[in-house]
Amino acid sequence: MKFEELAAALKSDSGMQRAQSAQDLGKLKDRRAIRPLMTALGDKSSAVRNNAAFALAELGASEAVPGIIPLLRDPEEWVRKSAAKSLGLLRAGSAVDDLVSALADSSYMVRKNVARSLGQIGGDAAKKALEHAASDPERIVAHTAKEALKKLGV
Repeated sequence: MKFEELAAALKSDSGMQRAQSAQDLGKLKDRRAIRPLMTALGDKSSAVRNNAAFALAELGASEAVPGIIPLLRDPEEWVRKSAAKSLGLLRAGSAVDDLVSALADSSYMVRKNVARSLGQIGGDAAKKALEHAASDPERIVAHTAKEALKKLGV
């Protein structure tokens, strides 16, 4: 599909169609998709919010960081996970404090992605948070935090 068709599909009544469109817009690598994807971050469908966050990261849309950060507190676990992953891919230094807070998320999957993202972003606050996350009761989170610390030279 072309950009115009995908952008139009992002306004469909079907949540499934909107979610697929958001995903496809990210793969298209067309920066014109950034604005409609940023709007989609507020979609009522969690699948759309999830796919829009990741698509924006695929596009390298650092200007979307302020719109992605609130998704770290989304009611849906998969959306929070994608937000954390996206912020790391975008190397969003402005999101470090929010990511550190998200290390307290009830979902180990979210915490794991937060740890990976903090490792991608780096900095003193990220290192300190990762040192704490290295003792997370979920082994996969602790392992991810330790790996992130290694990549940061700690």
